[in-house]
Amino acid sequence: MSEVRVLVHQAVHDDQQLQAVREAYRVVSKRMAEVPGMLGSALLRSPDDPTSLIVMSRWTDLEAFRSWERSPGHREDTAPLRPYRDLRYAVPFGVYEVEAAGGEGWE
Repeated sequence: MSEVRVLVHQAVHDDQQLQAVREAYRVVSKRMAEVPGMLGSALLRSPDDPTSLIVMSRWTDLEAFRSWERSPGHREDTAPLRPYRDLRYAVPFGVYEVEAAGGEGWE
């Protein structure tokens, strides 16, 4: 088993939306803090495209993420961020298993 990262693309078009995403992220993060297998999250913003943000979550493993994703609370947990999904992407999220971290595997 390896850790999993989930990246969800978000988009904002003005400072009001940016503040709304920041607040939604705080709400979602608080809800998610008690989810089994959730290790943490971060709200990332591109310095090259300030309209582009990513919510990155860390999970103990794929099964923990999939279990939460299948749960009835999944949509409710993330509802505050859903209006800000970046629709410039055909699929606004990605799920990735960690192959190497912290310099491991970079020989």
